[in-house]
Amino acid sequence: MLITFEGPEGSGKTTQARLLAEHLRGLGHEVVLTREPGGTPVGDQIRQILHDPDNAGMYAWTEVFLYTASRAQLVAEVIRPALAAGKVVVCDRFYDSTLAYQGYGRGLDLEVLWGITRLATGGLVPDLTLYLDIQPDEGLARRLLGGGEWNRLDQEALAFHRRVRAGYLELAGREPGRWVVIDGARPIPEVQREIQAVVESRLDGGD
Repeated sequence: MLITFEGPEGSGKTTQARLLAEHLRGLGHEVVLTREPGGTPVGDQIRQILHDPDNAGMYAWTEVFLYTASRAQLVAEVIRPALAAGKVVVCDRFYDSTLAYQGYGRGLDLEVLWGITRLATGGLVPDLTLYLDIQPDEGLARRLLGGGEWNRLDQEALAFHRRVRAGYLELAGREPGRWVVIDGARPIPEVQREIQAVVESRLDGGD
């Protein structure tokens, strides 16, 4: 089973992905926790380029191809082998981030992005996508207060982050069977409990 986490900056998805992986391991599942961009030696080098604030002038399509290169490597090296071995894969961001950030945020052609994505993933689609929703201004404030890694995308204007959030919600509305929208503004334990209930239901064969 492939479970992906999506959300705007500061939504808490990285924390929740880690907590879910720990919970599932406690239930006896073999779990691979990974992330995008990164998750492999090649991908981690690409991540450094993408997140470096000094690369603020990066061309939008350069950004797309770097994210896609990291994704292709992750799918081939980590995700597909883990799924083939019957493991649960929990991934902090996947291709929906490209659609939200580069498609809706940057205004790039969504159909072209879909084509590039299919090429990189071989058509792999998550079984479940957990979208942690939060207002962009609140999410960015969390990032500042939390002292986490402040990257190039964090420095974008608030209008950009609003477009990203709107894009995520539109994507979620298009595939309600795959996406579950969760209020990420709540305390961590509340969000954690809701995620656990959703995932356990899916693993048990529920809707």
